[in-house]
Amino acid sequence: MKKVLIANRGEIACRIIRALHELSIKAVAVYSEADKESLHVKLADEAICIGKASVKDSYLNISRIIAACEIAGVDGVHPGYGFLSENPLFAEIVERSGLIFIGPSSDKISLLGDKMEAKKLAQKANCPVIPGSLDKVESLEEGLKITEEIGFPVVIKASSGGGGKGIRIVFNKEEFKRGYLSAKKEAKHCFDDDSIYIEKRIENPKHLEVQIAADKFGNVIHLFERDCTLQKRRQKLIEETLSDSIDDEQRKNLCNSAVSLMKEAGYDSVGTVEFLLDPKGRFYFMEVNTRVQVEHTITEELTGIDLVKLQIQSSMGKELNMSQKDVKVLGYAMEFRINAEDPKKEFCPTPGLVEEYIPPVGKDIRIESAIYQGFRISPFYDSMIAKLIVKGKSRLDVIHKSRLILREFFIKGVATTLPFFIEILEDDLFINNKHVISSIDDRISKGV
Repeated sequence: MKKVLIANRGEIACRIIRALHELSIKAVAVYSEADKESLHVKLADEAICIGKASVKDSYLNISRIIAACEIAGVDGVHPGYGFLSENPLFAEIVERSGLIFIGPSSDKISLLGDKMEAKKLAQKANCPVIPGSLDKVESLEEGLKITEEIGFPVVIKASSGGGGKGIRIVFNKEEFKRGYLSAKKEAKHCFDDDSIYIEKRIENPKHLEVQIAADKFGNVIHLFERDCTLQKRRQKLIEETLSDSIDDEQRKNLCNSAVSLMKEAGYDSVGTVEFLLDPKGRFYFMEVNTRVQVEHTITEELTGIDLVKLQIQSSMGKELNMSQKDVKVLGYAMEFRINAEDPKKEFCPTPGLVEEYIPPVGKDIRIESAIYQGFRISPFYDSMIAKLIVKGKSRLDVIHKSRLILREFFIKGVATTLPFFIEILEDDLFINNKHVISSIDDRISKGV
């Protein structure tokens, strides 16, 4: 593979460009009219405009991306995360165009992207699943019957998609109809698929995910777990690895369950298996992400393994150059998603001109970003503008370092989540690892 088009933007596009260049592969960027001055455009070997600012006219427009592939004469396409990264039709069109899709095959994306099919695979692989429906719920009456069997509260979830969309939590029969119809409507809008399923709500859970790497020769390994519990409105804010919420025996069982599931699926790329951990230490399969994750960076810092390069090489048909015993823990790492949002105004997005941008530098610090001083943050896309990754000997060591490092990070011109993180790192609930998925939402709702 000599040239790859990146069907994405922002920091992940910059990250992929770096990995491609390290592998001596040329990188082609695509961009919308709003992203003309973006960093990924400046870093790529070539750049092609694919449409107006709206994602439907650019980053979600499959025909324009394929046309850009033809213009540039590329050998492969890397979808990054978000946008078309888990769209099986896009992967299939790339494959049929004679190009390499840098990710799992389209049939694997389709199989694992259907949460009900993934749940059935998990059961087959002896991976614990959350009690609930084993098939898509076809009617309100069927949904109520299932709910009566497993008991309230329940979670109504979209069968397709992700990112916290198409999900409703209901606590009684009166709320069920409203939640059911609302979830179906949002699922149709976001994923063009209104099918839903129902699961028992796990109270006060932690959110853990296992990083998987696989090749086309049947080799599957894990790179340990990440703890993604600190979230707002189901959007992750801080990720850390390893998790301090489980012991070595639980970790072994969790990671082995993830490997078993991906072997059962015949998986052949990097991916993530997500779980919920209840207060009694029991874990339950939630879903599979068939792409590189935003938080892949902390796993790279934990293990010293470049996941993006591994993903590219796997797509080229190269065998994994390591076995499970080669994956070592090299410390502890934590990632902070820095968003152009105002924490004082319920995390309202704050697009605008970056008047000053001075990231921290030094040992154990990694920055992933696509902004620079003078860059104008667009209102059209996700509000994440940078990721700060801090590495240390232990969780408390990283927390201590991060308190200092976050105060050395200056972004002026737009409000960001930097002050919020400084506050969180002084919070006893977080310091003592007692927070759960709903903790931040509870604080926001109380105006804290």
